[in-house]
Amino acid sequence: MNRLKNSASRPRPILEGLKGDSALSDSLARLIKAQEKDSRGGAKLSAKAQASRRKTLIRLKTGLEALARQDYATASTRLQQALELDDSNALAWRMLAVAFDKQGEFAKAFTAYEAAARLAPNDLSVVREVGQLAYRLGKLEIAERLFKRFLAGEPGNEEVADSLACVFRDQNRYDEAFALLRDSINGNPEHPGLWNTLGTVLSENGDVAGAMVYYDEALRLDPGFHKARHNRAYCLTVLGESERALQDMDLASQGLTDPRQIASIRLAKAFTQLLTGDLVAGFESYEARFDAALEGAFVFTEFGRRWDLGDDLRGKSLLIYGEQGLGDEVLFANIISDTLDALGPDGRLIIAVERRLVTLFQRSFPQAKVLPHKTVRQFNTLFRTVDLGDQPAPIDVWTPMASLFRRFRTSLAAFPRDPGFLVPDPQRVAHWRQVLEDSGPGPYVGVLWKSMKMGGSRQRHYSPFTLWSPVLETPGVRFVNLQYANAEEDLAAARARGFDIWTPPGIDLKMDLDELAALCCALDTIMGPSTATTNIAAAVGARVFVSAGPGSWTGFGSDQAPCYPSARIFHAAQFDQWEQVMRQMAEALSEELLSDHTSGSRPDAA
Repeated sequence: MNRLKNSASRPRPILEGLKGDSALSDSLARLIKAQEKDSRGGAKLSAKAQASRRKTLIRLKTGLEALARQDYATASTRLQQALELDDSNALAWRMLAVAFDKQGEFAKAFTAYEAAARLAPNDLSVVREVGQLAYRLGKLEIAERLFKRFLAGEPGNEEVADSLACVFRDQNRYDEAFALLRDSINGNPEHPGLWNTLGTVLSENGDVAGAMVYYDEALRLDPGFHKARHNRAYCLTVLGESERALQDMDLASQGLTDPRQIASIRLAKAFTQLLTGDLVAGFESYEARFDAALEGAFVFTEFGRRWDLGDDLRGKSLLIYGEQGLGDEVLFANIISDTLDALGPDGRLIIAVERRLVTLFQRSFPQAKVLPHKTVRQFNTLFRTVDLGDQPAPIDVWTPMASLFRRFRTSLAAFPRDPGFLVPDPQRVAHWRQVLEDSGPGPYVGVLWKSMKMGGSRQRHYSPFTLWSPVLETPGVRFVNLQYANAEEDLAAARARGFDIWTPPGIDLKMDLDELAALCCALDTIMGPSTATTNIAAAVGARVFVSAGPGSWTGFGSDQAPCYPSARIFHAAQFDQWEQVMRQMAEALSEELLSDHTSGSRPDAA
């Protein structure tokens, strides 16, 4: 049992298409057979061995009964007691894995499944279950190997073929996923899950309109297939049919029972409401992001009472937590000036943000105290806290930053028109302007083209770097590299095509965010997708051209970015249609930036 101790857990959400839980009734039947077999052969054992076996079987049976009534804590205790007597019992290991899985202890569950698989290497049902949990843990290579092993023994199993297709999809191996699902559908065209997963493959590869055909077919086969209805709702949102999308979400949420899927739909509904400009309902629905059933939901250390929409902030001591990713912390900081006004001269504001943002935020909001927050993951939950040190007075109320949008951003008219709300160091802006001038003649255009995380569906939000040619061919421009991760291969390919993208010296583009803010202000324009860098650039009021896919909820009912007046958004009609976006950005660069440079004008956000 020592193998179960000190297991770290990094769970992964179940994506569309994966099936399966252990069949408890089947396990109980197997247990009864095992008891009967043991009783027949018991005469060959010593009295002590017979007593130990009976004790093991009793504990195993009580563990299975606890599983059947969903008492997973008791089940795991009884099953571990059974394994202390006999750790060669594959069924006990398998059921222990189920009990751990249900409690969110995924690493322990995986260890138990592995033990079951070693003890019963020819039991394909165990192979399938280990593969399913490996997938949930993000161990895609292990999951692929196990699913292929299962299919070698049962080549016609649609559910495992479906699961293997999900693995291919999440590795961006879309052609393999499509081929596998096509063959499975040819063998069983009445299986709605296969059609649903095929829709997810097309959707994640950028063909949202094409995915609709497969979701529709899944729902024709099974009108109660609410997962497919949820997936179709996402596509409808992207395609601009928000009313139909909201109807599908409501129907799906009424029919689902899995808390994770219900929470996911609630959050999707919030994004759709915000996309359509229904900010009051949208930001209220957005509170669903804290649902404990969601993968990666934050739990905050509470200081004082949590702020509520009806609370008067005047004269209060308020702690604001930055939340979600770094780009989100910058985006939602659009609200801080309004919050300071609401607190008044007698109020006190403490802001907890990502450590790399502390200096920039402290300069931008000198009336507040800015501290770094700390985040740790335990199982399926992210815990965020802050060390307040010695405070002159207790905190009255605290809130996640985006929750304040419910008070201050109830319509587009409520967004400020000022070009920026973060303040870079003016001396460093001057420094970078000199560095740029020393590097060669301008105008100077910063470019970046991807995020650090490009796996799965994320990559559809980014134009392939190979399509940047119209921008990079613009004559007379000094292009500056702002790509903060994995850029060398792309830069080498650009050089091979005759494009010179200069990398500024003496700055870590990922870690030195205060320096990055100053560099962005020194540039004439920044071009790229929505990343932490483009968010910072827009927040300091630099001119930013942002490439975006369809259905961007941060437009809040507009086709631009209300939080960032200095940004201009270029939308793709669909995720697989980036060529037109890059041509439009190139034209804007020629028409606006070069005309500014010729006339001697230059944006000055510092």
